[in-house]
Amino acid sequence: MTMPATDLAAAETDLVTAARAALRAGGDGNIHTVAAAVLDEHGRIHVSLNLYHFTGGPCAELVALAVARTAGARAPRLIVAVGDAGRGVLAPCGRDRQVLADYHPGIHVIVPTVEGTRIEPIAGLLPHTYQWERQQMQRLRFRTAHLPAVRAGRKRVTMRFNDPVQVGPALLVFEADDEVSLPGRIISTVAKPIAGITDDEAREDGFPSAAAVLPGLRDYYPDLQASDEIVIVRFDVDG
Repeated sequence: MTMPATDLAAAETDLVTAARAALRAGGDGNIHTVAAAVLDEHGRIHVSLNLYHFTGGPCAELVALAVARTAGARAPRLIVAVGDAGRGVLAPCGRDRQVLADYHPGIHVIVPTVEGTRIEPIAGLLPHTYQWERQQMQRLRFRTAHLPAVRAGRKRVTMRFNDPVQVGPALLVFEADDEVSLPGRIISTVAKPIAGITDDEAREDGFPSAAAVLPGLRDYYPDLQASDEIVIVRFDVDG
């Protein structure tokens, strides 16, 4: 999901203010000299400090991403770094740009310019970069009990919750002591609320009826609620 530019602009001041506050509270002018703030997909702000070390201690931006992840964020939207001693907003270093582009290609960054700060997509700060994410084969994971049905062609649908996949090549991975993988591809993905699943769709995934989907999926996702949206994934096996 892409956050509208107007929403990002509205959050810019709050992020810079939060980073400056973190720097005032924890900066020491020596080891901790930069603070970062990141806005997540829920509108929450997470802050951090850098940890300088001559061996290459982590920058504040990378620490902020980890802090956000710990708090439950999965799709950071906007990030900024602020330096001490009046340096103001700082542009991310080359390593941080590559990390942001690899792990969060949809994120935007607040950067300094001669005309003031500006919000830029990470792709704009690292044009023509090697895109690590595109080189990774996505994995569709199953319990090993499904392997016979998939191999025999009886199972070609799976329902997923908070397990993002996209149409294209995929490795079908069956988790066991000796992991088994089959080359395949995802044919389609359809997001639907659980209440909107039909009996036919339920039977495609091996459920006797739509009413059995929620209790059945809770075996995989214990916190799943009737109001949640799942994704119906149709796949095939190559060869």
